[in-house]
Amino acid sequence: MSTTPLTIKSSVRLSSGYLLPLLGFGVYRNTQRAKESVLEAFRAGYRHVDSAQTYRNEVDSGIPREEVFITTKIGSSSHGYANTVRRFKFDYVDLFLIHDPLSGKTKRLETYKALLEARKAGKIRSVGVSNYGIHHLEEIKDAGYEKPSVNQIELHPFCQQKPIVKYCQEKGIVVEAYCPLIEGRMDHPVIQEIAKELKRDPAQVLIRWSLQKGFVPLPKSATPSRIRSNADVFNFELSKEDMDKLDRLDKGSDGAVSWNPVDAA
Repeated sequence: MSTTPLTIKSSVRLSSGYLLPLLGFGVYRNTQRAKESVLEAFRAGYRHVDSAQTYRNEVDSGIPREEVFITTKIGSSSHGYANTVRRFKFDYVDLFLIHDPLSGKTKRLETYKALLEARKAGKIRSVGVSNYGIHHLEEIKDAGYEKPSVNQIELHPFCQQKPIVKYCQEKGIVVEAYCPLIEGRMDHPVIQEIAKELKRDPAQVLIRWSLQKGFVPLPKSATPSRIRSNADVFNFELSKEDMDKLDRLDKGSDGAVSWNPVDAA
């Protein structure tokens, strides 16, 4: 990460050569208000939308397609070469992720191969994975395929997944953080104390922690005021002392608040 001060326009270059905005907007499971929430996020300055299967409906956003970074995913129930190829009915997506490793090694690798071929065909710009542990990433390397551009995993102070993060950062795989707001469980005294001292929301503290760790956080909200406040994280910094306090909250896998299937066979 550069020492240049971060802004809402900051990005990181992926191994594919494309730029990924550092702050993403998550819409996974926000099926009822996805369009409304995405439009509000665009108005707040976000340009990176995660799991945006509905993006083709956002024609009234007023933002050129090339200025927005769109990520979508394929879950384990749809893994396999043929199933993956059939999904490509759009012009292109910026980043396509294998959502989880639960389909087993054979289908994981078939799916990854299909995504790489779709990228060569121009339907995908970057290929990544989600919820992959080190052994899943190693099997990609052992199969002779290029590394994924991104690994998206659960990340927040209670679940820091340090071995996976270290592996990815050493290999040049960008780490995206889902559940960066701990599914709203932000009442820990350390988080509250730092937020109070900085006169910030606890959510802003958690997003800033994620950014300063070098992650790409994907906060979710369907509330306009929260969408905007979650983007208002570029005019303050956490001190080393505050970062250390948050780092000490790590509980390993016991701190996970989601399914976190990184240890799947």
